[in-house]
Amino acid sequence: MNICMAHRGWSGKAPENTLAAVRLALAEPAIQAIEIDVQLSRDGVPVLIHDFTLGRTTNGEGLVKNHTLQELRELDAGSWLDDRFAGERIPTLDEVLQMVKGRCTLNIELKATSDMYPGIAEKVWELLEQHDMKQEVYITSFDHDLIRHVRELDATVLTGLIVAGRPVLMMEQLQEAGANILSMGYPYVTRELAVEAIELGYQVIAWTLDDPGHIRTVMSWHPNVQICTNHPDRMLALV
Repeated sequence: MNICMAHRGWSGKAPENTLAAVRLALAEPAIQAIEIDVQLSRDGVPVLIHDFTLGRTTNGEGLVKNHTLQELRELDAGSWLDDRFAGERIPTLDEVLQMVKGRCTLNIELKATSDMYPGIAEKVWELLEQHDMKQEVYITSFDHDLIRHVRELDATVLTGLIVAGRPVLMMEQLQEAGANILSMGYPYVTRELAVEAIELGYQVIAWTLDDPGHIRTVMSWHPNVQICTNHPDRMLALV
C-alpha cells in the first residue's frame, strides 16, 4: 500500500511548514508521513521554513539565517495564504516533534549544506534523541556530505538523498552516502528505477505529485513507492 506523505504538512489546505499544516495532516489517519523543511535561526535553533529568504511565506524579509529565533517568531507565516491563518508562526522543530511523536513518520529535510548551517545535523539529532524519536523519522537532504555526516552520528537513523534530475550511478551514490532512501522529483522517476531501488532494499519517495493522473500512474509502479503531495485528499480518493 503506497504511503501518503503530506508535503510541508497539508500545504494544499494550510500554510506550508506551519503547525496548522502539520495538525491538519495528523487529523487524517490515512496520512502516514509528513515532510517538513528545517533550517537554523541565527542563534542555532532548528525551525521550519522552506525558502532561504523570508519574503514568500512570511511578512519578513532577508535571509532566515540572519534572524534570531525571537525575530523569526514575531513574523506572520500564515496570512500570505489566507487571512484565516493570520498569526501562524514559524514553528521550531522541537514543537513539531512534540506534536508528531507516536503518530506518523516525519521526513525532515535538512536545507542547504553543512557549510551554510554548521552543526545542523547535530542539533536535529540531539532533538531526536531528546524526544526518543530517532526511529520515527527520515532525515533527507540534497547534500550528500550532510547525509553521510548524519550516518556517522547515528547509523540507525534512516537517511535519504533528495534528487532533482536523473543522475548516472544513482544506486552507487546512495551506497556511498550511506543512504536508505531515494527521494526523487517525480518527473525523473521511472518505473524501472523505482523497482530497482526497492528490490535493492531502498525506500523510494516520489515528489511532489498533485495531479491525480500522475499519482495514479506512480502508485501503479510498485506498492512501496511513497507519494509526497501537497494534496493528500487527491491521493486518498484514488485508494
